[in-house]
Amino acid sequence: MDIQVVLIQDDAKLGKRGQVVKVSSGYATNFLFPHNKAKHATPANLKLFEAEKARADKDSAERLAAANQTKEKLEKLSLVLEVLTGEGEKLYGAVTSQDILQALQSKAIAVDKKEIHLAEPIRKLGNYEVTVKPHATISAKLKIAVIKKK
Repeated sequence: MDIQVVLIQDDAKLGKRGQVVKVSSGYATNFLFPHNKAKHATPANLKLFEAEKARADKDSAERLAAANQTKEKLEKLSLVLEVLTGEGEKLYGAVTSQDILQALQSKAIAVDKKEIHLAEPIRKLGNYEVTVKPHATISAKLKIAVIKKK
């Protein structure tokens, strides 16, 4: 006997989250329900899931809008980092994503350290472009000037 269930999680064989599918009652009872992969496709569960999906879509749209605002701020900004140097204009240490994060926080721009993508730490004076990804689909180029501290 088959029953209808609404998927709580994506499943490679059954379908995407939120989809209503027919499965055997034994599979649903013994696997899907105990592992919280599905619920009975009752009108109450469907309504609850739709409300949750609408809330998740709204949150996602808000995060995307905030990421776009952050991108605009980052692309207008040009950071100047003063560092100590030794002989031959060589830096003591390196400029890392943590240093860039601190400089951005001082300018009241909130990003996560994981969103700053440096191919390798900056070890020389000069101008650089660093990629910052405030959202999975959005990336911004941040201009950084590394100068000698006086």
